Amino acid sequence: MKIIHSPRHLGHSGHVELMNGQVVPAFEKPERVAMILNAVGERPFGTLIEPAAHGLDPLLKVHEEAYVRFLASAWQMWTADGRDFPALPSFWRAPGMRTDLEPESIDGKLGHFSFDAGCCMVAGTWDAVQAGADSALTGVDLMAGGEKSAFALCRPPGHHAHAATMGGYCFINNAAVAAQAFRDLGAARVAILDVDYHHGNGTQAIFYDRPDVLVCNIHADPAQEFPYFLGYTDETGAGAGEGFNANFPLRWGTDYAGWGAALDTACTRIADYGPDVVIVSLGVDTYKDDPISQFKLDSPDYLKIGARIAALDRPTLFVMEGGYAVEAIGINVANTLEGFLQR
Repeated sequence: MKIIHSPRHLGHSGHVELMNGQVVPAFEKPERVAMILNAVGERPFGTLIEPAAHGLDPLLKVHEEAYVRFLASAWQMWTADGRDFPALPSFWRAPGMRTDLEPESIDGKLGHFSFDAGCCMVAGTWDAVQAGADSALTGVDLMAGGEKSAFALCRPPGHHAHAATMGGYCFINNAAVAAQAFRDLGAARVAILDVDYHHGNGTQAIFYDRPDVLVCNIHADPAQEFPYFLGYTDETGAGAGEGFNANFPLRWGTDYAGWGAALDTACTRIADYGPDVVIVSLGVDTYKDDPISQFKLDSPDYLKIGARIAALDRPTLFVMEGGYAVEAIGINVANTLEGFLQR
C-alpha cells in the first residue's frame, strides 16, 4: 500500500479555532501527521510518495467555482486590510437572510462561505489544501493504474466541506473529489464509508441526490454532537439519490461492541450496493482519549476495523480525516491499515 503525503501541509500551521467560547490553538495541527508518519514508517506498509499536481479542474467537479476562488484569494484579501494574524470567520447567515449574494469584503466572504469558526486561514493554508486534494487524487491515479489500495495522508481533512462551504477544519472535500475522479475514470459505482467520530455532513450533501455514490456514515449522534444539523437516520437521499445515503448515529460513550455492530451493518449495505471502489474517510477520533470526542474505542479495535473493511474485497482508498489524540493517532491509523492488509 503506497502512502501519499506532502510536507506542504506544514503551511497550515499556527491557526486557531473557537472552542467553548474561547479562541484557542486548533486541535487540528501538524503534529498529527508527524505521529502518523512515524507509526506507519515502523511497519512494512509500502512506499511513501509525494502527490502529483492535478490543478483545480478536479476540485471544480464537486465544489462551486466562486467558493474555490474565495479559498485561493482569502488570505491575500485578509492581509490587504492590514491584518497579520490568522483569518477566522465571525459572521454567519441566519434563516431568512439572503444566500444568493457574495459580499465584497473579506469578513463577509468568510461568513458567506463557512458554517463555523473551525476553519482558520493562514498564509500557507490554500497551498496545504491543494496538496491534500492532490494526495487524494494521486491515490486515485495509483488505483486506476492497478493498485488495490492506497492511503492518502491528507491534511487538513475534508469531509465537513460542502460544495460551497468550509467548516470543521475542512476546506476541500478530499473524499468527494476522489469519488468524482473515480467516476470520471469509469467507475460505475463508488461507495464512501466515513468512520470519523463526526458526521461527514459535506460528503453527504455533495452526493445526496445521486445514486452513483453510496455514502455511509458511522458517527456521534448529531442530537448530542457536532455538526448537529445533519447526520440523522431519516436522511436517506433525495430524488434519484433516495436510498443511497445511510447514517448510523451512536450515542456518547459507545464502545467497540456498539460501534462494530454499526460497521457490520454499513459494510453489508456497501456489499449489497456492489461498488467498483470503496473510499474510506478515515477518522480515528473515535478513540477513547480523543480530546474532542466521546466514544470509547481502544487502539486494538482499529485492527478489527481494518479487517472488516478488507472483507468487502474491493479496491480501497483510505483518505485521512480526523483524530486529535496526538500521542495515539499514529498507532490507531497504523492499526487500521495493518488490519486491512493482513486479512
